[in-house]
Amino acid sequence: MGLSWQQGPLATRGVGTFLTDAPLPERLLFAEPLRRRMRVRFQGEWIADSEDVVLLHEPGHYPVAYFPLTDIRSDALQHTDRVTNHRELGATAWFTVTAGGEHAERAAWQHVELPGHADVLAGRVAFAWRQMDAFYEEDERILGHAADAYHRIDVRRTSRHLVVEHGDTVIADTHAPVVLYESGFAPRWYVTRDDIVLDRLTPLEGQTFCPYKGLASYYAVDGVERAAWSYENAFTEVGRVDTLISFEPDLVEVYLDGVRQQLAPGQLVTAHGLDRGLDPDEVADRTPSAR
Repeated sequence: MGLSWQQGPLATRGVGTFLTDAPLPERLLFAEPLRRRMRVRFQGEWIADSEDVVLLHEPGHYPVAYFPLTDIRSDALQHTDRVTNHRELGATAWFTVTAGGEHAERAAWQHVELPGHADVLAGRVAFAWRQMDAFYEEDERILGHAADAYHRIDVRRTSRHLVVEHGDTVIADTHAPVVLYESGFAPRWYVTRDDIVLDRLTPLEGQTFCPYKGLASYYAVDGVERAAWSYENAFTEVGRVDTLISFEPDLVEVYLDGVRQQLAPGQLVTAHGLDRGLDPDEVADRTPSAR
């Protein structure tokens, strides 16, 4: 979750409450300086390089990076006849992005008739994330979307008693679970494999990608599809849950200190696909074991 995505405070289904007696607008947009050098690569060439990026948070969207035109290679953008209308930001002109003898249509845009209160975006262009080769902060590739400073993950160990059951069968029993707190989401409880009856779990084909944790692998529990998952090469930032397994409380019975856990509001996650040209091996390059 970030400021405006999924259950964030500016999202359309945020789980928190603004304590004010005045009604807020149905949609709130928020723009801020990124304060990080960001670069864009397309067809093997650098087409944008800026320390003056503005990040736009819009309800229902990942944060979007806007680059000053002066920091974009002059031959990288070709005007098109396509103009659309943004409900808050007005007329939006679209560009074809060109480099290395190749082009991507409708791969960049600029709001050209901004209202006065949004002039922080004047003279700036955004690039379609998955149509570019990659985005970088300094020399490190950023995966999924522009980094959202409002997304935070904390991992804590605990001695609480966690039991996972399916029917009359105990799948896991531990007094040493690890809990992962992620902005806007309900806690997720992870269990070491030593405390799990592993022959009750069957690995499944297919993975999903989290820009903050890495690639998730899934398991069936006694035939219940995707009832458990694991980050088997978790990113360094969440390395404490690497190879641990978590269970879906709506698919199997999860008890914490004897209390049955339920699928909490804000616990549903929208799956994130891989970026253009990104494969599982490159994701693995971000993991502790690959460094």
